[in-house]
Amino acid sequence: MNYVLIYLLLLPFKQLFRLFRRPTGRTLIIQTAKIGDFINITPMLRALGRSEVLVSKAIAPLVRHDDTISRAFFIEEVKHSFISKIRFAFQLINRYDRVYLVQPNSVNLFFAALCNAPEKQFLRTYVRKSYHAIFYRSANGIVDHGKQDLTLDSYLKLIDRRYRYTDFHKHATSPLWLPPAPPSALLAPRESIRIGISISAGNRAKTIPASVWKTLIDSLSEFPCTWFIFGPPAEQPWLDELKTLTGERDNIVSLIGALQLEEAPWAIAQMDFYISSDSGNAYIADAQNVPIIMLYGPCEIREQRPVNNVLFIGPEDVPASTFVFATRFRFDQPAEVLFGLNQDKINKIKNFITANLG
Repeated sequence: MNYVLIYLLLLPFKQLFRLFRRPTGRTLIIQTAKIGDFINITPMLRALGRSEVLVSKAIAPLVRHDDTISRAFFIEEVKHSFISKIRFAFQLINRYDRVYLVQPNSVNLFFAALCNAPEKQFLRTYVRKSYHAIFYRSANGIVDHGKQDLTLDSYLKLIDRRYRYTDFHKHATSPLWLPPAPPSALLAPRESIRIGISISAGNRAKTIPASVWKTLIDSLSEFPCTWFIFGPPAEQPWLDELKTLTGERDNIVSLIGALQLEEAPWAIAQMDFYISSDSGNAYIADAQNVPIIMLYGPCEIREQRPVNNVLFIGPEDVPASTFVFATRFRFDQPAEVLFGLNQDKINKIKNFITANLG
């Protein structure tokens, strides 16, 4: 509610500044979530040509290597104090001709509503608060997004109601950023099927248990596979846990801590397949057109998912319980149930790999 009070306080200034507004040709997209959510706005960036963005600092390395972004503001830097919020609000007021609000939480709605842009399109979701109505009155277009609407479609509809996800491709960096010193394991000649995996997920509740990874690795032993483990340094304990079950194996290669975020798209592009839960790297793999096996667990894949060459493996008789704009961090069923594999699922994975080897 504090953002409403600040908005009302600044409303007279907003109206005054409107008298001095001139066309700028600038566009702003507001999406302050993490990696996968950023990947899913890149079709918008592609459709618009050149845009400015208000995003999370977590994806700054990707933003720095994106030629569809002319300038980036980071939400962590502009909302940390009352003064920083006010300063940034005045910076935005007359800066843009077009504003597209993709993640409509209170702070993002506040900043978007203060803009005097003649074209303002806001996403409205199933978790809105009653007091958000005052912010939505400032928009001249609203796209309602439900739990079974594909986020890629909803985002693009902000630009043009006729757009669909098939109209524009995703990217992770644009153009693809090449690491100056790639890990040697990725430069070696290909002598096996390269399978990348995300050993963990940003939302720990979406982390696939080590026992499930072992089952999968053992079940695919008939294929000549090399398993590449992706993740930041903090995810080393998950790899250690896996190795307590598998022992040391020559065909398990750790890339944990070996890559900067902007280098991950190129590295993932070197894989023949990528396996993960609903994690950021799955969307990077999707942007690189790498075949994906997604163990989606409790996530509603009708709402957000990879859209290219992907096999979805989910729990049986367990309804989806986490959604993009209402993320949960604890689930009723244990991870072993949500991500568990049976023979039927393993056969589907084997068939998918076989079909994509040609």
